[in-house]
Amino acid sequence: MMEAIVVNCFGKPENTFQAIRLPIPHINDDEVLIKVKATSVNPIDYKIRSGDLPHLVPSFPAILHGDVSGIVEKTGTNVRKFQAGDYVYGCIGGVVGINGALAEYTTADYRLLSKMPNGMSFTEAAAVPLVGITAYEAIFQRAKIVPGQKVLIYGGVGGVGHLALQFAKFLGAKVYATISNDQQDGIAKKLGADYTIDYRKETVEDFVNKHTEGKGFDMVFDTIGNQHLANSFEAVKRKGTVITTVSLDKIDLSLIHEKALTLHTVYMIIPILYNDEDGKKEHGAILRHITELMEQGKVMPLIDPVSFTLHEIAQAHIYAESGKSTGKIVIRV
Repeated sequence: MMEAIVVNCFGKPENTFQAIRLPIPHINDDEVLIKVKATSVNPIDYKIRSGDLPHLVPSFPAILHGDVSGIVEKTGTNVRKFQAGDYVYGCIGGVVGINGALAEYTTADYRLLSKMPNGMSFTEAAAVPLVGITAYEAIFQRAKIVPGQKVLIYGGVGGVGHLALQFAKFLGAKVYATISNDQQDGIAKKLGADYTIDYRKETVEDFVNKHTEGKGFDMVFDTIGNQHLANSFEAVKRKGTVITTVSLDKIDLSLIHEKALTLHTVYMIIPILYNDEDGKKEHGAILRHITELMEQGKVMPLIDPVSFTLHEIAQAHIYAESGKSTGKIVIRV
């Protein structure tokens, strides 16, 4: 038997999470059994819990959270890349039909996993998968960055944004990151931002004129959505590229036409939702490349100083939804 934290209904975190005992799950031929060491909070986790994304919820009682780091306990007959004792990490589920990582043990499709970077802790590794793959898809696969290009990242010290900032810098871009206070300014510059922009103090027109002589940025990556997506269309140059992770809104697309823009959306859980084998393999390959970058010291995860245990998951969700965190919130199992 194992302990798991489940939700049986939608609602506020203090009213939904419950600790129960469940049998340790069985694995199929393409899975590994993982002894969970850590997981992290992503917006999709608290949106599912609150009922904002009911179509993504696993069957009740649901075990949420996709990100996991841990130790392989057992492997299926088709698994060749991993063996018992390996330290692994990945984004494995926590969505419809697939339980997540809020438990002492979980199963995972081996194609979604990578071995952890040498010297990295379980808490650090658990912070990376969902946001890392999302940022990687945006910057390495969609942006087609040429060294010297000016790249604007909305949410420069957020979960996705702080890794996108580092990826863009690695590819030779001149990186501009939006921030909202002096502490974030220091963090963004430490991560490699060439310039920071306090979006509360400067209008889009002001910082476009200041940093691009009114021409606009070559690429804008929006990790926040809402008005920031509309602002991205304004901030990018003619025939430039806008990439977003949050396009769930009704937005005037006139500027896309008037400036002949290219718009990409990134939704990294598609391979998990639709059991896309090629997509799962790609996630594993992306994580392996991120692992190399972290081992080389080119990329580092930003962990919020406030951490939580499995039994403090409600407090972790409350903190995540407060908007006060910086980087990723990690839960130790």
